[in-house]
Amino acid sequence: MSAANPSRDDFASMLEESFTTGHSGEGQVVRGTITAIEKDMAIIDVGLKVEGRVPLKEFGAKGKESSLKVGDTVEVYVERIENALGEAMLSREKARREESWVRLEEKFTKGERVEGVIFNQVKGGFTVDLDGAVAFLPRSQVDIRPIRDVSPLMHNPQPFEILKMDRRRGNIVVSRRTVLEESRAEQRSEIVQNLEEGQVVEGVVKNITDYGAFVDLGGIDGLLHVTDMAWRRVNHPTEILNIGQTVKVQIIRINQETHRISLGMKQLESDPWSEIGTKFPIGKKIKGTVTNITDYGAFVELEPGIEGLIHVSEMSWTKKNVHPGKILSTTQEVDVVVLEVDPAKRRISLGLKQTLENPWEAFARNHPVGSQVEGEVKNKTEFGLFIGLEGDVDGMVHLSDLDWTRPGEQVIEEYNRGDMVKAQVLDVDIEKERISLGIKQLARDTVGEAANSGELRKNAVVTCEVIGVKDGGLEVRLVESGIETFIKRSDLSRDRDEQRPERFTVGQKVDARVIAFDKKTRKLQVSIKALEIAEEKEAVAQYGSTDSGASLGDILGAALKKQGN
Repeated sequence: MSAANPSRDDFASMLEESFTTGHSGEGQVVRGTITAIEKDMAIIDVGLKVEGRVPLKEFGAKGKESSLKVGDTVEVYVERIENALGEAMLSREKARREESWVRLEEKFTKGERVEGVIFNQVKGGFTVDLDGAVAFLPRSQVDIRPIRDVSPLMHNPQPFEILKMDRRRGNIVVSRRTVLEESRAEQRSEIVQNLEEGQVVEGVVKNITDYGAFVDLGGIDGLLHVTDMAWRRVNHPTEILNIGQTVKVQIIRINQETHRISLGMKQLESDPWSEIGTKFPIGKKIKGTVTNITDYGAFVELEPGIEGLIHVSEMSWTKKNVHPGKILSTTQEVDVVVLEVDPAKRRISLGLKQTLENPWEAFARNHPVGSQVEGEVKNKTEFGLFIGLEGDVDGMVHLSDLDWTRPGEQVIEEYNRGDMVKAQVLDVDIEKERISLGIKQLARDTVGEAANSGELRKNAVVTCEVIGVKDGGLEVRLVESGIETFIKRSDLSRDRDEQRPERFTVGQKVDARVIAFDKKTRKLQVSIKALEIAEEKEAVAQYGSTDSGASLGDILGAALKKQGN
């Protein structure tokens, strides 16, 4: 077949070649020449069969006008070779985007910063032109601190850091904040290198918290803790500092890794504790001001920077278990006595009650043992009465000191709170803060007197008056001493038939013999039976035994006859 008449295979090959050549450049960035500018469109020849049109606005940066002219060479993106109008579909914006993506991916891989322009505000942040590629800047990534007005940052070239790229979705996320933080970190590092511990510098109070204040040292902040502001107690930094105030501070510590700086103000003044021992010797009485009150005591400022503690136990001689706030109040001026000084621990123990006389010492001086006092019954307990006395102190009357003869458990029921009673001072223990009193000591101790006189010695004969007749025996009172006791039924007579209480009458006087007396319990036992037995033995001993031929009746009769003479 001749060349004029190509074969079927040659025709197919030519058609394929024509198809391939006709679509050359689609989906690619190519160079073209501006042949004309009509209104807002640029006519561009890219070497194809047809020319294409591109809006002039695509040739300007975001927010800026274009300045193209005929004959300029430009790069465009070929979307299609020919559209319905017979023109090539070109895009300068897509061309720039393709170029920018390649360049941005390289910088993202290397971790390099990129330059862009914030040109619009959208939901949750802003859009940034990265020389053709549009990126999203979240609001949280604009600055280190939240800013209200972003307008000064708009349309100005600035460095950004790419946080994330997704070419398939066409997403780029950038941050301005990380760039600022890196710059700030570099500045902080440089500033820290020029600072030394112990150095005295000036700064401006930037922020105040409950625990201290942050001071700007010219690009880097240092913390001035509340405990390092003054030698004295500072309850809150606002007592001595204000935001914006210029202060002179000393650098206490620098952490080179974290760039944290600790500052102090009190270190610029002399330590008031250096000569504390000579200023406040133990026992010295001084004035101070109450600065703080706690559950366990009150702090008193003795001079600027020096505070001591009055423990709750050292506040009052008599008020025990009372909250310090009921005795003292803040800002109150008080007299105190130095009890203990510990310079190493920076502690001073103070006493408030020591400025007043010990009430137990005063009571002992004014009311010696044996003197009589009067007071109100404050409380009744299982072991005695508590009596309120002069000097706001209490004395105790033990159960055993209520009555000479009756049991204390019985006698205490006769007393009530609020009763005024008289008592005798038995003992004053100043160290233990105890006063012992006795009520029975003000009455006559008939039992003691009788015991001392020998009336109650064992086997002594006493005359008793019957004051009560009971089934179990007789209630009697000793005629001489007035002591009361009880004669049991079995002790009423030697003869069992005569051991009947009803044969006695109230007021009748009978003799009996003392068979027991306990000085401690003061219990007395007497017996008519014991007296009869003793008299019988005495008669037998005096007139001889029954072996002489005389009967016991004869002996007793002779004895009675002798007594009658």
